[in-house]
Amino acid sequence: MDILHLVDRLEELFNDSRSVPFTHSVMVDEERILDIIDQMRVSIPEEIKKAQQLLAQRDRIIAQAKEEADRTIALAREKGEQLIERDTITESARVRGEQLIEQTRIDNERTRRDADEYVMQTLGELEGELDRILAQVRNGIRTLQSEKQSSAAGDHAREVSQ
Repeated sequence: MDILHLVDRLEELFNDSRSVPFTHSVMVDEERILDIIDQMRVSIPEEIKKAQQLLAQRDRIIAQAKEEADRTIALAREKGEQLIERDTITESARVRGEQLIEQTRIDNERTRRDADEYVMQTLGELEGELDRILAQVRNGIRTLQSEKQSSAAGDHAREVSQ
């Protein structure tokens, strides 16, 4: 039975009781008041048990909420650290990529210069070789022309002497 209902009944019993003349006292039905008091003795421990259960349940809910909040905070921190780490990794990768691009550009420039130098050297050597061959060809042509002229002059002199 609800303790407040019992208090109401006790108050009702008091209000229905007869006053003792010339005093502040009242006469109450002893049996009815003892019955209500017995019911209160039974109800109060039950009410206290319910209140204790509610407090225990409240404490459990608070503990669960705190645990969940702690887990959420830990996950958020972990996620934040991962994001920071990922940003750090991304920044490191970007810097490394820029370094690789610059090194590749430098290597390509060096390779191009080396290739140009090799081509120039090879073409210079080829030009020298061609100049030497051309000189030989010209010498050969001059030799043949002079022999032809000597031979033609000798043929002409023989024709004239015959």
